[in-house]
Amino acid sequence: MRKGFLILVLAMFFVSFTLLGFAKAPKDMATILNYLYDECEWVDLTHSFSTETPVWEGFGQMTAKSPTQGDNIWDCEHTDGFFRATLYTHVGQYGTHVDPPCHFCNHEMTMDQMPLKWMILPLRVIDITSDIEAGEPNHQCTIEDIKEHEAKYGMIPEGSFVALSTNMYKDWDLDKGIKNFKQFKRYPFPAWSMEAIKFLFNERKIIANGHEAMDTDTLGCSVEGWLLDEGYYQIEVMKNLDKVPNTGALIVVTWPKVYKGDGFPARAFAIFPKGLK
Repeated sequence: MRKGFLILVLAMFFVSFTLLGFAKAPKDMATILNYLYDECEWVDLTHSFSTETPVWEGFGQMTAKSPTQGDNIWDCEHTDGFFRATLYTHVGQYGTHVDPPCHFCNHEMTMDQMPLKWMILPLRVIDITSDIEAGEPNHQCTIEDIKEHEAKYGMIPEGSFVALSTNMYKDWDLDKGIKNFKQFKRYPFPAWSMEAIKFLFNERKIIANGHEAMDTDTLGCSVEGWLLDEGYYQIEVMKNLDKVPNTGALIVVTWPKVYKGDGFPARAFAIFPKGLK
């Protein structure tokens, strides 16, 4: 499984080499693989999820139980002993997850129809934590914020994934045992403004956006509805964006190929040269 996944990543990584300003791409995959392992940092941008994970109250919490008649998930006897299997029941929009265009019904593109090339993209991270810490706990990212980012790091390239860093993930981090449920689910919260999202997709022609909150915006899903209706996608409930450079990284995002799927937990991580952050 690991090798098969890496072959996919490496193939797309080769195509993306020049987008990030790396040296001339090597001609063989083994060299690329050695470079990824030896010279790059890997940062997980995905929350672990469980039956406690914060979710929109209209969906309800995940359940996990035995797929058999018994109560013990180890009760499935095999000729060589026992195997473990669990029946997980949860909404598609649970934990770190992908919202494909069809999540809002005005667009027909489902998860299984999304191009493979959308799974690996140049990553830009727009950091608005200074505004939050300066007394705007619910700061909405503006076009001015984007232009300030570009003044420091250059224009956001076409075809990018742009993520919003707010440190919200630090209120809910199951891996570290942090469960400040009320603070993580606060409303309003730091988010994207409609003007910023339209600028990124219309003017900079990005492919996807991401953020740490459970929603894109505080406008009753207006911003989220617009970008999905336009045929783009997003990743919600991200983490560790403060551990990734503002520019110079790749993001890899994978999701199951659910037939006509309208959302599912995703795995996202960033790769960038050591010393870049």
